[in-house]
Amino acid sequence: MYVLKRTESNRGGGTISATSRSAGTCGSRAHRDSGPGSVMGPVPDGAGEEDTVHHATGRGTLHGMRRLFPVTDETAAPAPGGAPGEGAAGREWSLAELAAAYAYPEQGSGGPVSWLRANMVSTLDGAAQHDGRSQPISSATDMRIFGTLRALADVVVVGAETVRREGYRPARARADFAALREAAGQTPAPAIAVVTASLDLDFSLPLFTSPLVPTLVLTGASAAPDRLATAEKSGARVVIAGDGIGVDPVRAVQALAGLGHTRLLTEGGPRLLGQLVAAGVLDELCLTVSPMLTAGDAQRIAGGPAVTVPHRFTLLSMLEEDGFLFTRYGRS
Repeated sequence: MYVLKRTESNRGGGTISATSRSAGTCGSRAHRDSGPGSVMGPVPDGAGEEDTVHHATGRGTLHGMRRLFPVTDETAAPAPGGAPGEGAAGREWSLAELAAAYAYPEQGSGGPVSWLRANMVSTLDGAAQHDGRSQPISSATDMRIFGTLRALADVVVVGAETVRREGYRPARARADFAALREAAGQTPAPAIAVVTASLDLDFSLPLFTSPLVPTLVLTGASAAPDRLATAEKSGARVVIAGDGIGVDPVRAVQALAGLGHTRLLTEGGPRLLGQLVAAGVLDELCLTVSPMLTAGDAQRIAGGPAVTVPHRFTLLSMLEEDGFLFTRYGRS
């Protein structure tokens, strides 16, 4: 068991408590994989993502991807027969180009610095899902970027409810990114870190018993001893990151960094993301803006209590294909 002592931080505090321990699934990136209409599938070239949940076969290519921001010589130059600003239109992006576009910040001379990014999708009117799933508002390109973000991460942080509902499986090694991960000193696949207060999880699942990289279970110091013992017996590595029954987001990030995981990715769900936002630990949001309107009362990408003062983020980059905007925002 790994226990992190409380340290001072300039980030906000807060606890992921028992009453709000679940991440939720509506709007989470994994949630879109469910159902026969999923665009994710076992794709050899990495066009989809197949690490954690069951899904149908699909294929995604980036034939019309173009960079809108930041403006470069390529974005400003006209395509043959086209208008200015259409220089990248109609060109398929390689996985290497996507990896470069979404690369984590360079580590500074002062040692490893954690960087937590979230990956979510939303319609034009703010819905993070339709009919209980985010797949209907996604696209094949969106899922290819989803897979790229996973391939760049040291660890994928996810809420327990998402794990329960989506049947998370261990992350797999992907040949397309093997050399990149090796050069970065990463394990062949990212670890999965499950945030849970109650440890109400099925520890007989492959996620815990047979992962390529040991699954982490983030919980509080007051977690039930019998559940802690069951988790560790399954092969999971328990990380205590809270004084009570819940997880302190600040301590969770620090604990993961202490294990060597500094490139962090969360896929939600909305409740977990909301608590990470409230604690001030989110560094970057990768948000896909889907060119759809759904109306209704669909959940937003982040839930939970509102922050006292809205957190300002800065646009880092924006890609576009077929009306979908693939944005990156960093904390100001």
